Amino acid sequence: MNFKIIYAVVLSLFFSFSVFAEDVKIDSDNTKISFFSGLFDISHRDQNSTLFGLQHQNENLQRNTFLGKLSPITGAMITADNATYFYTGVQAEYNIGPLNFTPSFTPGYYDSGDGKDLGNTLEFKSEVQLSMKLSKTSQLGLSYFHISNGDIGDKNPGANSYMFNFLKNF
Repeated sequence: MNFKIIYAVVLSLFFSFSVFAEDVKIDSDNTKISFFSGLFDISHRDQNSTLFGLQHQNENLQRNTFLGKLSPITGAMITADNATYFYTGVQAEYNIGPLNFTPSFTPGYYDSGDGKDLGNTLEFKSEVQLSMKLSKTSQLGLSYFHISNGDIGDKNPGANSYMFNFLKNF
């Protein structure tokens, strides 16, 4: 799959979402979409690959708990080797002035495509993200995640990755 085509499609979707958000008022900018791109499996130079993805968060479902602000997230990513990961889980959000610290945990479905075999279709992603507010409705961030099957598969090589994130409220 050609990544130039994927980037063109995602960018056009991003701009159409922006136009759509102007035409139809969504309640108080409570839908957050995160676009991310980075390097999958940074620990193994012979197996790493470019990755791209997006994640959705509905802040109407956010709850204040003793652990912080928790909310459900759903997302998907694809690598240049056609490995895919579809996930849903929970994230916490901690505001530190203009910075946001966001850890998350998401189980999901992984298909290795032509990429790294992680040993199982059920994989767990633990992620930490640090982002900075650019405006009232956008943030720029950097994140790191580890994906693993927790030894429930035949093997468990895991993968460590980093991404650059652009978050936009609609």
